[in-house]
Amino acid sequence: MAVRAIRGAIQVDADDRDLILEATAELVSEVMQRNRLTTDDVISVIFTATPDLRAEFPALAARKLGFTDVPLMCAAEIAVPHGLPRVVRLMAHVETDRPRSDLQHVYLRGAQALRLDIAQ
Repeated sequence: MAVRAIRGAIQVDADDRDLILEATAELVSEVMQRNRLTTDDVISVIFTATPDLRAEFPALAARKLGFTDVPLMCAAEIAVPHGLPRVVRLMAHVETDRPRSDLQHVYLRGAQALRLDIAQ
Protein backbone atom coordinates (compact mmCIF):
# COMPACT_ATOMS: atom_id res chain seq x y z
CA MET A 1 0.00 0.00 0.00
CA ALA A 2 1.13 3.49 -0.79
CA VAL A 3 0.20 6.70 0.97
CA ARG A 4 -1.36 9.17 -1.45
CA ALA A 5 -2.84 12.67 -1.08
CA ILE A 6 -6.09 13.73 -2.71
CA ARG A 7 -7.04 17.39 -3.04
CA GLY A 8 -10.45 18.97 -3.27
CA ALA A 9 -12.30 22.23 -2.83
CA ILE A 10 -15.81 23.63 -2.92
CA GLN A 11 -17.18 27.15 -2.89
CA VAL A 12 -19.82 27.82 -0.24
CA ASP A 13 -22.73 30.18 -0.93
CA ALA A 14 -22.45 32.13 2.33
CA ASP A 15 -20.87 32.10 5.80
CA ASP A 16 -23.68 30.05 7.27
CA ARG A 17 -23.21 27.00 9.51
CA ASP A 18 -25.62 24.77 7.60
CA LEU A 19 -24.23 25.82 4.20
CA ILE A 20 -20.65 25.11 5.30
CA LEU A 21 -21.62 21.67 6.62
CA GLU A 22 -23.67 20.86 3.52
CA ALA A 23 -20.94 21.91 1.09
CA THR A 24 -18.21 20.13 3.02
CA ALA A 25 -20.28 16.93 3.19
CA GLU A 26 -20.82 17.14 -0.57
CA LEU A 27 -17.09 17.56 -1.16
CA VAL A 28 -16.04 14.75 1.17
CA SER A 29 -18.68 12.38 -0.24
CA GLU A 30 -17.62 13.13 -3.81
CA VAL A 31 -13.91 12.57 -3.03
CA MET A 32 -14.73 9.25 -1.39
CA GLN A 33 -17.05 8.09 -4.18
CA ARG A 34 -14.87 9.09 -7.13
CA ASN A 35 -11.83 7.45 -5.57
CA ARG A 36 -13.70 4.36 -4.36
CA LEU A 37 -12.57 4.86 -0.76
CA THR A 38 -13.93 3.90 2.63
CA THR A 39 -13.09 5.62 5.89
CA ASP A 40 -10.74 2.70 6.63
CA ASP A 41 -8.58 3.87 3.70
CA VAL A 42 -8.27 7.40 5.08
CA ILE A 43 -5.25 8.22 7.25
CA SER A 44 -6.12 11.88 7.92
CA VAL A 45 -7.80 14.92 6.39
CA ILE A 46 -6.75 18.55 6.60
CA PHE A 47 -9.47 21.11 5.91
CA THR A 48 -8.87 24.78 5.27
CA ALA A 49 -11.40 27.57 4.94
CA THR A 50 -10.95 31.05 3.55
CA PRO A 51 -11.04 33.76 6.24
CA ASP A 52 -14.60 34.73 5.27
CA LEU A 53 -15.96 31.34 6.47
CA ARG A 54 -16.17 31.31 10.27
CA ALA A 55 -19.61 29.93 11.12
CA GLU A 56 -18.49 26.30 11.60
CA PHE A 57 -15.54 23.92 11.45
CA PRO A 58 -15.64 22.02 8.12
CA ALA A 59 -14.36 18.87 9.84
CA LEU A 60 -17.68 18.53 11.65
CA ALA A 61 -19.28 17.53 8.35
CA ALA A 62 -16.81 14.67 7.97
CA ARG A 63 -17.51 13.53 11.55
CA LYS A 64 -21.23 13.45 10.72
CA LEU A 65 -20.42 11.28 7.66
CA GLY A 66 -18.76 8.65 9.85
CA PHE A 67 -15.13 9.82 10.05
CA THR A 68 -15.24 9.09 13.77
CA ASP A 69 -11.74 7.66 14.19
CA VAL A 70 -9.95 9.55 11.39
CA PRO A 71 -7.70 12.42 12.51
CA LEU A 72 -9.15 15.68 11.13
CA MET A 73 -7.75 19.19 11.32
CA CYS A 74 -9.06 22.61 10.32
CA ALA A 75 -6.93 25.62 9.45
CA ALA A 76 -7.38 29.07 7.98
CA GLU A 77 -6.42 29.65 4.37
CA ILE A 78 -4.09 32.58 3.59
CA ALA A 79 -6.02 35.83 3.04
CA VAL A 80 -4.78 36.55 -0.49
CA PRO A 81 -6.48 39.74 -1.79
CA HIS A 82 -7.42 38.24 -5.18
CA GLY A 83 -8.28 34.77 -3.84
CA LEU A 84 -11.59 33.06 -4.50
CA PRO A 85 -13.98 33.79 -1.61
CA ARG A 86 -15.87 31.30 0.59
CA VAL A 87 -13.85 28.17 -0.21
CA VAL A 88 -13.38 25.02 1.82
CA ARG A 89 -10.38 22.94 0.74
CA LEU A 90 -9.27 19.51 1.81
CA MET A 91 -6.24 17.30 1.52
CA ALA A 92 -6.97 13.68 2.34
CA HIS A 93 -4.11 11.28 3.01
CA VAL A 94 -5.13 7.75 2.02
CA GLU A 95 -3.72 4.25 1.73
CA THR A 96 -4.24 2.78 -1.72
CA ASP A 97 -2.71 0.40 -4.24
CA ARG A 98 -3.74 2.73 -7.06
CA PRO A 99 -1.11 4.86 -8.80
CA ARG A 100 -1.15 8.60 -8.24
CA SER A 101 -2.34 9.12 -11.82
CA ASP A 102 -5.58 7.19 -11.10
CA LEU A 103 -6.66 9.43 -8.22
CA GLN A 104 -9.33 12.02 -8.84
CA HIS A 105 -9.02 15.45 -7.29
CA VAL A 106 -12.43 17.03 -6.81
CA TYR A 107 -13.25 20.71 -7.33
CA LEU A 108 -16.94 21.61 -7.07
CA ARG A 109 -19.08 24.65 -7.67
CA GLY A 110 -17.00 27.79 -8.23
CA ALA A 111 -13.87 26.10 -6.87
CA GLN A 112 -13.33 24.41 -10.24
CA ALA A 113 -11.66 27.66 -11.29
CA LEU A 114 -8.88 27.04 -8.76
CA ARG A 115 -7.42 24.05 -10.57
CA LEU A 116 -8.68 23.69 -14.12
CA ASP A 117 -5.60 21.54 -14.79
CA ILE A 118 -6.67 18.75 -12.41
CA ALA A 119 -10.38 19.32 -11.69
CA GLN A 120 -12.44 16.28 -12.73
